[in-house]
Amino acid sequence: MATLKSYSLCSPRPNYGDNYKRNAKWRSPRAAVIPNFHLPMRSLESKNRTSAESIKSLKLITAIKTPYLPDGRFDLEAYDDLVNMQIVDGVEGVIVGGTTGEGQLMSWDEHIMLIGHTVNCFGGSIKVIGNTGSNSTREAIHATEQGFAVGMHAALHINPYYGKTSLEGMVSHFESVLSMGPTIIYNVPSRTGQDIPPRVIHTIAGSANFAGVKECTGNDRVEQYTENGIVVWSGNDDECHDARWSHGATGVISVASNLVPGLMRELIFGGKNPSLNAKLMPLIKWLFHEPNPIGLNTALAQLGVVRPVFRLPYVPLSLAKRVEFVNLVNEIGRENFVGEKVVKVLNSEDFILIDRY
Repeated sequence: MATLKSYSLCSPRPNYGDNYKRNAKWRSPRAAVIPNFHLPMRSLESKNRTSAESIKSLKLITAIKTPYLPDGRFDLEAYDDLVNMQIVDGVEGVIVGGTTGEGQLMSWDEHIMLIGHTVNCFGGSIKVIGNTGSNSTREAIHATEQGFAVGMHAALHINPYYGKTSLEGMVSHFESVLSMGPTIIYNVPSRTGQDIPPRVIHTIAGSANFAGVKECTGNDRVEQYTENGIVVWSGNDDECHDARWSHGATGVISVASNLVPGLMRELIFGGKNPSLNAKLMPLIKWLFHEPNPIGLNTALAQLGVVRPVFRLPYVPLSLAKRVEFVNLVNEIGRENFVGEKVVKVLNSEDFILIDRY
């Protein structure tokens, strides 16, 4: 077995005795520069591994909501109910701690705990895809190692946001995490401020762990990928029907399926259905009236399946929009929505806003 030699950062000072001169010529310290020294921290146990091919086959994936207790901690009972409702209605995968699940408001401890909890409780019934991406490559690597260690089936990775990098840097960032397991790349320029162009995707697509792309720039880009054999999930609920049936997308990573998983399954599995797509469009438009997940959080609270607790900076939709949601539920049919309670408008004082948690 090969062993690593020990290297000192600085050479030991030679013993020149009393004649040693303080102004002697400086000598460069010896150093070992070992490129790519860090190997992936991963398990090869078959029960803890999923192939990229099994991820590529998923058609309906829900970006699952994270509910809270009144003090801002996770409400795991409500979360479990939400996931169970997804499974019952035929959803094949969940994104844990994504934008919709408010991973951006979680500590990494919370994040990895929730991924592990989801795998432990539901990993045999649904694919668990952990959002372990970050704008820091170091953090992305660390979180992804931990996510796979607790059993997630795949990782979701975004390009470095805010502190943007070059296209070459983007490729290096993704290559640093692809070695660990099946990976979906997420392109949402409206949030990151930087598009992931096809050049980058084609460069990393040769990796055995590359599962595909969650694409939010529109169906022209979707078709550009699918024509070249790259698996794509639409990241836009309002475009997913056409993406699936007219542009070759495998399916959708959906927000709306938190609310109407059965109808979203019909939309993605049942063939072209412009009538159903049109029926869902007012709800989808309502959901994204304000930045996601504000609409979803408000809707699930009104349906009585989560407590009306918001981690700031998110706040509930206005009274007028809450009244509009009640009307939408009645028009589409309460039986098509998750939960069994009567949908309510809720008063503004019913909502709890948490700034420290």
